[in-house]
Amino acid sequence: MRFGILGPLEVTGGGADGGPDGGADDGPVVSYAPQAAKLRVVLGTLLVRANEVVSSESLIDELWPEAPPRTATTTLQVYVSHLRKTLGSADPRGGRESLVTRRPGYLLRVGADALDTTVFEDLSRRGHQALRDADFGAAADLMRRALALWRGPVLSDTPHGPLLDGAAVRLGEVRSTVLDERIRAELHLGLHRELVAELQELVAEHRMHEEFHAHLMVALYRCGRQAEALRVFAMLRRTLVEELGIEPGPSSRRLQRRILEGDPALSMPGARTATGPGTGTGTGTGTGTGTGSAVRSGPAGSGAAADAPADGAQGWSPALGALPPADPRFAGRTAELAELEQLLLASPAGGCVAVTGLPGTGKTALAVESAHRVADAFPDGQVFLDLRRAAGPPPTGAEILDRLERAPLTGRRVLIVLDHVTSETQVRPLLPLAPGSALLLTAGRVPAGLPGLRPVVLGPWRPEESRRLAGLFTERGSPAPGPGAVEEIAGLCGGLPLAVRAAAAQLAARPHWTPATLADRLRDEGGRLDALRAGDVDVRARLLEAYAAAPGAERRTFRLLSLLPPGRFGARQAAAALDLAEPRAAAALDALADERLLAVDRDGCHLPELLRLLAVERLALEEDAEVRRAAAERVCRAYAAAAAQPGRLADADARGLVRLARTAYEAGLWALAVRLTDATGGWVEEDAEAAYTMALDAAVRCADRSAQARMERSLGDLAWQYRRAERAHELYEGALAHAREAGDEEEAGRALVGLAELRLDAGSAAEAAALLEPALAALSVPGRTRGRYEASRARALLALAQDGPEGAETARAWFGECLQLAGALRDHRLEVYARRSLRALSATAGGGGAARRAVEIRPGLWRIQPAGVRS
Repeated sequence: MRFGILGPLEVTGGGADGGPDGGADDGPVVSYAPQAAKLRVVLGTLLVRANEVVSSESLIDELWPEAPPRTATTTLQVYVSHLRKTLGSADPRGGRESLVTRRPGYLLRVGADALDTTVFEDLSRRGHQALRDADFGAAADLMRRALALWRGPVLSDTPHGPLLDGAAVRLGEVRSTVLDERIRAELHLGLHRELVAELQELVAEHRMHEEFHAHLMVALYRCGRQAEALRVFAMLRRTLVEELGIEPGPSSRRLQRRILEGDPALSMPGARTATGPGTGTGTGTGTGTGTGSAVRSGPAGSGAAADAPADGAQGWSPALGALPPADPRFAGRTAELAELEQLLLASPAGGCVAVTGLPGTGKTALAVESAHRVADAFPDGQVFLDLRRAAGPPPTGAEILDRLERAPLTGRRVLIVLDHVTSETQVRPLLPLAPGSALLLTAGRVPAGLPGLRPVVLGPWRPEESRRLAGLFTERGSPAPGPGAVEEIAGLCGGLPLAVRAAAAQLAARPHWTPATLADRLRDEGGRLDALRAGDVDVRARLLEAYAAAPGAERRTFRLLSLLPPGRFGARQAAAALDLAEPRAAAALDALADERLLAVDRDGCHLPELLRLLAVERLALEEDAEVRRAAAERVCRAYAAAAAQPGRLADADARGLVRLARTAYEAGLWALAVRLTDATGGWVEEDAEAAYTMALDAAVRCADRSAQARMERSLGDLAWQYRRAERAHELYEGALAHAREAGDEEEAGRALVGLAELRLDAGSAAEAAALLEPALAALSVPGRTRGRYEASRARALLALAQDGPEGAETARAWFGECLQLAGALRDHRLEVYARRSLRALSATAGGGGAARRAVEIRPGLWRIQPAGVRS
């Protein structure tokens, strides 16, 4: 069974045993592509996220972008069932099983050679590497094969929602890049005459694509058609000026000057055609943005070219090149830039500075920006080496040294920038450098053991920096969002520069989206990483690179820590997740921090938000259900035990307990779900009704009548606060019945307090007093302090409903008891409420009931113009 999305949706079975790039057996190929548009949407969405969990919410958004029906979830389940039947027909041996339900949605398992996009990206990657290695014949062949897989626009027969739109944009950008690099390789091979017709068609289709225009200018010039090449530039300039009000870029202008001057070097296949930064291969027209094959000879960036070695295919052979151009939209990092510039300018002879930090924090961007800013201090230029390679082990120090020695660097004052260093062994052979030179490197972790190394460690953008990022959101003339919206979007992106840029690109690509639309998409944790993919910027892929590079033990630690609530934690909490003794858990955290998959400071550890979401995904994909359930149970028990200590929880801790209660509920740990909800102490600030409803269901499932009464009483409190008196009465009555059935006098007393407050709110003080009398008796037993507090508070409110000094004095006495009980509970919020109520009584002394027009009946909840007394 094979799939195709580079064109109309294809699902083939039968004898289709060959790969998407050819080589099928002679057996019959049968199409099983769904005819129904909605089924194509679901299958297409699962295929663009093949082997990843796609949340149900994301699928629903894709099916009904505007307004999903009330039955959306059920309808989606029906569609998935139909797709399983279709896949089973296409592949009777395992088609149905390839589409699995995996929280929070579905996952489609697809083999590496069974999907045309996977084959396309593999061929593209190999072609790009061949181009970097100056193997132009192989690069052109691989990229031709990759481009031949395209049958039309992505999923051209399928309606697109936001996720498919994003995938189509991304794949379209990749296709354009592959086409550009194929043309570069063919120009190196001397195929300029063969390329002219194709390039003329491309510039007609892509009227503002400078790269294609530059390629056509070079091809025409090499064919002896200098005047036509200059007309191409004039046409490009006219289009850009008239439609965008901008001039062509520096590389295009340099190329025009060289054609005007009749530069003979430009006529030679394989020669560099621009003096600015090139493509990392010294190929084609030199109009790319990567590293070229020239050493900068001065701050202006002009200099002689030095082609990449012809034997690049024999091993690692990156091009030595000028720095990538400065990013005009570089933002933030003011303090880090200042520190980095100072370290580079004050660097002793042969000094070494490292930029390290979490994945996605912009290490390369910061290094490039700072290198441009200190260019004047290195008059003999800068050298840039990207140490990444597509496959195999990273280059060794000896290989890097050998590559550097091919450049005329001896006796020069240069800045060498090494990007993506993985080990100090890659750097040590380069040290010490010549006096006046310096080494700037980027690495995921600090390369230990290098003499004189000064590190600059990057974390997320600071909140005050996030407020100044509006410029990132103004592409294509879109209005800049307000500072509040920018700050929220940056917060949902975890403050990672890469993620914020992806979010800005999403907003720019969708003119119908507002910042609020984007923020709403990002609030969905299950789909946030999906939303942070735009063009070739893929946050999930970047984080996965860091995850895949870590050792197996650290990857397992990373996955299991996702079971902890968001926020800070220590070795004790980690020990529960990892099933280790606390000292070993502390060592595991240190190891994970070394891999830059965990943030650590003096206040504890935490998984940065987007890394936490990745860990949640990897846990679901890589750990068995039994392992996940056992770890979840350990974590839930540890947090429940810690929360049982006296004192009110902080809001963040209460939110964490609610999240863990949901985890316990989804794992079928009913009693733990109830226990964790109880541990919040009643201060559930967000989604309280959903939390208590879930806990009520868990109490019913484990036949715990006392717990059922507690949750019904808590839901009754919420209904009363929202002025749903009838619903509150029903819930309090249910709580009272279940408490009496369980023999729980304390909970029965608290239910009576709730019923009494309802009667008081209705103006029936006598009925309220009758209900409070047995409640106070039941709650006066030692150990029932919280219930006694609520009964005393209600009794004080009953006294306030009576006019005259006597009512005020009685209320003062009861609020005084509330103050003592709050102290015993060590609950600051309840204590402040009691003090505030006593102060209000003092302020209105002598005014009687008429002066008490507003009464704070619970912390933060006020009744205006209290009801009169009705006996």
